[in-house]
Amino acid sequence: MASSSNNLGSVNLNSLNDQKKYFNNFFTVSSTVSGNQNDAIVGYFQEYCDGNVAAANALASAVIYTSLAQGIDPMSVLEEFVKLPKGQIDSYLAMFLNLNRKGTSFLGINNQPITSKYVSRSILI
Repeated sequence: MASSSNNLGSVNLNSLNDQKKYFNNFFTVSSTVSGNQNDAIVGYFQEYCDGNVAAANALASAVIYTSLAQGIDPMSVLEEFVKLPKGQIDSYLAMFLNLNRKGTSFLGINNQPITSKYVSRSILI
């Protein structure tokens, strides 16, 4: 049987191993914070979340991960959050966590697309 030509090139197996290593370690943070820093950040968010430990741990880990990914000291981020009034931290926290997200998946931002009046008229509710 005659061989057919195609536009597929050869596969470099080393590059596949690099990709596998990248995706297996995607959520691994290369540096850590001390126990005292972690406790301070978790304690602040426990006060903010009215004692809800699970929510405080989730917020604290998100803030620590985002600050380490951006190369910012987590304690300096905590100092900035402490300066804010309690009612204003929601928007600042959402924007801080958006530093690590892609532009298409921002937290806390409502992007309602504008629909044509002809399209919206034909949609039955």
